[in-house]
Amino acid sequence: MNNKSTIQQLSKVKHIVLVLSGKGGVGKSSVTVQLAISLLGLGKKVGILDVDLCGPSIPRMLGLENQKIHQATNGWVPVFVDSEKKLGVMSIGFLLPDKNTSVVWRGPKKSTMIKQFLTDVYWGELDYLLIDTPPGTSDEHLSIVEYLQKWKPDGAVLVTTPQNISVMDVRKELNFCQKVSLPVIGIIENMSGYVCEHCSECTNIFSSGGGLQMAKEFGLNFLGAIPIDTKLVEMLDNTQTSENRENKHLQLIQNYKSSNLSPLFSQIAQSVISCCKDD
Repeated sequence: MNNKSTIQQLSKVKHIVLVLSGKGGVGKSSVTVQLAISLLGLGKKVGILDVDLCGPSIPRMLGLENQKIHQATNGWVPVFVDSEKKLGVMSIGFLLPDKNTSVVWRGPKKSTMIKQFLTDVYWGELDYLLIDTPPGTSDEHLSIVEYLQKWKPDGAVLVTTPQNISVMDVRKELNFCQKVSLPVIGIIENMSGYVCEHCSECTNIFSSGGGLQMAKEFGLNFLGAIPIDTKLVEMLDNTQTSENRENKHLQLIQNYKSSNLSPLFSQIAQSVISCCKDD
């Protein structure tokens, strides 16, 4: 592996943050998207690298499914969400024939693809590169950490839901971070209650407090508890079903500012910024 090429492509990226989860279905990708939009709202230039090779959902969430990757002199050019090119996305979803195509690859081929994403994508100047990873602690995670070892990522944001089974899996993720010397920026407890859109009463349908308790136990930053918001689901669904998809990703960014989750993620983004000190 040519570490030099990795560093060249990432030479203008100030901060690298991995988004990890111990199990699937905890909303890791939606957390990545909301964190990216929130960082964008704070004036940061952001990239999302989707390395969940078997379940690339970032393009769908942002309404970018029909976009294709273009090759330039410096390498692959990310798909930009906005005209000012302040939010770029790279995903294997852009390389598949259609959204129903499955990726059936063994570990070595996955590692090769991840290496190519890290060495061949020209991000240009970025404040933050968010890497959306698959659940668990698999070959993909080891490959990412290995390829970025000399680049020293700022750390990982761990995503859990309140249930004990999810928290137990995140403990394994935390153990992985410790073994590979990857700093942990903090823990987000996603799906932490459901706020009724009619009466504003919060119901803890998945219990509550598991992420906060774990953060206290291990002396980690608790970045926030995020409730289920049906309006966010509608926003993300609209980017996939609208006939006029060209502008839907721009509308998502604009509409998200008025969502109930926007202030919560703005605080999380500010916490991430404070943990990723500039040299």
